[in-house]
Amino acid sequence: MRSLIALAVGIVPLFLASPYVLDWFCQQIALQGGITLHYFSPMEVFLLQLKVALLLDCVLFSPYIAWNIWQFVLPALYDSEKQFIRSIAALTSGLFIAGVAFCLIVCFPMIVQFGMSFAGDTLQPIFGISDLVSFALWLSFGFGCMFQFPLVTYALIRGGIVSYETVCNKRPYVVVAILVLAALLTPPDVISQLMLGLPTYLLFETGLLAARRFRNRDSKK
Repeated sequence: MRSLIALAVGIVPLFLASPYVLDWFCQQIALQGGITLHYFSPMEVFLLQLKVALLLDCVLFSPYIAWNIWQFVLPALYDSEKQFIRSIAALTSGLFIAGVAFCLIVCFPMIVQFGMSFAGDTLQPIFGISDLVSFALWLSFGFGCMFQFPLVTYALIRGGIVSYETVCNKRPYVVVAILVLAALLTPPDVISQLMLGLPTYLLFETGLLAARRFRNRDSKK
């Protein structure tokens, strides 16, 4: 309830700020691709501003939401489990924000440039603002979720659910699972899937490395 109240309070100022954010986004797309964005219905821009406000609301309040979720779960855990949860609570929201930022700053402009590469004398693109913003929002959500992969790997190994050796031996299956999830969370084009799948696999290896260090530390103890 506290998380929902925080989101409800935050949506008002963020909706007022969303026109400026949307205008900045359009300017960046125009500068990078040399294109003009269009809208095709009277309410289209208003609904887009609402979507942008919702995304900003979720991103900015994600640390507070994560903290409330962990506070709800903590009473059911042992002391060692509580210590582990506290150590990754901040990383949960941090990785989500990092995934969104990586998508919007690095990957999304590259995807737009790739789409523009098909233009020619007889083939000219006309980008609708609704399609482009919805694509960016969905892609950002996918990146934010997939950037949780190292925490999942680390938690499974540290919690004793799976062993470090088992995860190492199942790398090919992990790669397939990452590619399937990337295909589900991105539009049906190979470029978007690879841009999401490759960083996710690198993050998986990062979580595996952290789990190995934890295992070696416990072995020494």
